[in-house]
Amino acid sequence: MKPLTHLEWPILAGLSDQQTGLGPALAKVWPQSRHPWCQAHDLRHLAEPLADVAAACKGELRKAVRQHGGDLIRTEPRAEPSQAGVLTVTGLLPSPLEQPKASAAHPPVPESAADAVVTQRCRPTRSLLTLKGRPPFRLAGMATSERLDDVAGFSLNLLRTHYDPRLAQLSQGLQSALAPFAQTSQEVQQGAAWLRAIAYILAPSAPHVSSADHVANPLRGSLDPGRSRSDLAPPFATFGAHLDTVSRSSWPGLFHCYEVPGLPRTNNERESHFRDTSRRLLRTTGQKGLTQRTLQRQGAWELLPRPSTEAALLAALPHTSPAELAQERQRFAEHRRRFALQSRSRRQTQAQGAQLRQRWSALPATGTA
Repeated sequence: MKPLTHLEWPILAGLSDQQTGLGPALAKVWPQSRHPWCQAHDLRHLAEPLADVAAACKGELRKAVRQHGGDLIRTEPRAEPSQAGVLTVTGLLPSPLEQPKASAAHPPVPESAADAVVTQRCRPTRSLLTLKGRPPFRLAGMATSERLDDVAGFSLNLLRTHYDPRLAQLSQGLQSALAPFAQTSQEVQQGAAWLRAIAYILAPSAPHVSSADHVANPLRGSLDPGRSRSDLAPPFATFGAHLDTVSRSSWPGLFHCYEVPGLPRTNNERESHFRDTSRRLLRTTGQKGLTQRTLQRQGAWELLPRPSTEAALLAALPHTSPAELAQERQRFAEHRRRFALQSRSRRQTQAQGAQLRQRWSALPATGTA
């Protein structure tokens, strides 16, 4: 940071993530500037107990789902032996893949319309067991539990139109696996709602806040119940004490952004730019270690500009023929088709579910109790 002091710029503040060594360094190099904390990182620290509970819940839930329906969700139809896997590209020019040959002893079996719908219910179920969390608001265990509950309810609705024993097994197995975690899920969801209320206070809707007290006072009012109320359940009392402890330690640096014009509340945008530059360097050099050393020792400089259009990208790779590129795109699109229903987006999942419901309704109806 010392080279910046010779530029005679007015350094108003230094935004950081509460690193232990950076605070004293900022105070020494820029003693007159403010030192605010990134509010996004503060929220992640607040969410640590919830994230730990959700991660443990996810591990137990995965075991329960595999116990009650593992054989079903791991079953793949025999109609797809031709998909050989994913091509690992280690350079600019991938080597062509030979078309896999189906075994004569196991010829492909045509997949019925019902089998296709059941398969497209089992594959997302298996994928949901691998969801990863991103605190403070994306908790893996809760996301897995909610999405699996949606799959169970959706399968139950399909059974009312056309009965299928596999769908019945899937719905009953998921309901049996989710039942023991209902109480824990409810408690974590209430804790997550508390966190969202804190995040709402830190991001006021007014374009300009006259003073930091307009944010600090409501935030203190939101944290006080966790410290003073004695009627809270033990999990919430513990979580409330954690919120109070973490907030006290970071309190001096949370509110500078409301008093310094132009100072952001988080450094997420800077970190996003750093990660994007790192990805570009990795694509250019092909060496992960070299990319890290380049960023750490030389700064975030790009070795080659990224082509802005598809035509420029094709011109940058003249040794790759358009036919080979088209063939590779087709192969990759066929591979991605297997994961078409494995989406985090609720809206996209609902649209895909509506399409499956229409296909299922077109099947011949069966008598169900």
